[in-house]
Amino acid sequence: MPQPHNANNRHAHLSRHCPAAISSLVLAAVLVLGACGKTGDAPMGAGAGPRAPEVGVVAVKPGDIGLVTELPGRLEASRIAEVRARAAGILQKRVFREGSDVKTGQQLFLIDSAPYKASLAQAEAAVAQAEASLAQTRALAERYRPLVAVNAISKQDYDNAVAAQKTAQANVAAAKAAATTARINLGYATVTSPISGRIGRALVTEGALVGQGSATSLAVVQQIDPLYINFTQSASDALKLRAAVASGKYQQAGTGAAQVRVVLEDGSVYPHAGRLLFTDLTVDSTSGQVTLRAEIPNRDHSLLPGLYVRVRLEQAQVDNAILLPQQAVTRSGKADTVMVVGADNQATPRVVKLGPAQGSNWVVLDGLKAGEQVMVDGFQKLPRGKPGEPIAVKPVPWQAGGGGAKPPAAPASAPSQSASTPAKP
Repeated sequence: MPQPHNANNRHAHLSRHCPAAISSLVLAAVLVLGACGKTGDAPMGAGAGPRAPEVGVVAVKPGDIGLVTELPGRLEASRIAEVRARAAGILQKRVFREGSDVKTGQQLFLIDSAPYKASLAQAEAAVAQAEASLAQTRALAERYRPLVAVNAISKQDYDNAVAAQKTAQANVAAAKAAATTARINLGYATVTSPISGRIGRALVTEGALVGQGSATSLAVVQQIDPLYINFTQSASDALKLRAAVASGKYQQAGTGAAQVRVVLEDGSVYPHAGRLLFTDLTVDSTSGQVTLRAEIPNRDHSLLPGLYVRVRLEQAQVDNAILLPQQAVTRSGKADTVMVVGADNQATPRVVKLGPAQGSNWVVLDGLKAGEQVMVDGFQKLPRGKPGEPIAVKPVPWQAGGGGAKPPAAPASAPSQSASTPAKP
């Protein structure tokens, strides 16, 4: 009776006829089981686990940093003159182009001068009449002088002649003063610019009656090179800054006047620097602000009075300080911290001491050393761990504005919030 053709018989058959195939199958099975064993024994995160997250870092570079304060302000002309009609009459002509630059003494308006010319002619005639009377009285007094010496005339007659001569002299002086007044009034009929600058629009037109009862305003001339910048600063901030400079914590910014920069409404920085002129001695009791004034050149007349600007004022300097992007700092009620990446690529938190904000950066006064790497980007990639526990990362250089991975900087107006707080997964 034939034996059943089972699996054992098949295996024996294959063993006898295909020894190479059997060896290959056994080897493949051993490799598969070995790989499974390694996968099962290895812990998560080691060996074949997830790679360290890539984060952007900056190297710490201490240096002297100017403390720049950005304050709101408005531009103002350095000189302003209202052109007014000092002579009453009909405005006959405007002899300037509106919006143009004018010089001191340049003619601007012509007022009807006929009445003033007539008054001047009358005054000059009165001067001539007084001078003729003076000549007559002087001649009479000269004739009487030798006669009174020989008693040819009475002393009373001689005294009367001398008094008449002095009266005539006074009349001449009065007539000349009246002629001078008439000449001045005639000059007022030609309205000139009191200062050099740029003139605005004419406030009256030809044919208008001006100067009747009060000095009519005709135009405004403003000197806009240089310009003044009037801005305010918190009195408490100013006092703290002065105290820090006095204690040696900060240094005065320069030996001369502090330098200022103007930031326009579109965010661009005006290319020419200005200088601080003075700080007011009185604090506004309602706002607690102190007024400051700076001067800035405006040779191309690109800036206009009344324009709202932001003023960057450097009042002091900090020695051996560090600038860090605001998103690198995590702020809390307890402490301000940053993530420092060591030589072993392990990121650990570090408490730092912050100074004032400088635009989109913080001034770090203490807590970091030169050459250390501080995380700026990639906080959202960090895995959840115990507070203070080192985290393995892959540091790469971070550049401001380079690529889309850069998170937006926290605004300087809200320094209590940081854009670098790690996101919770």
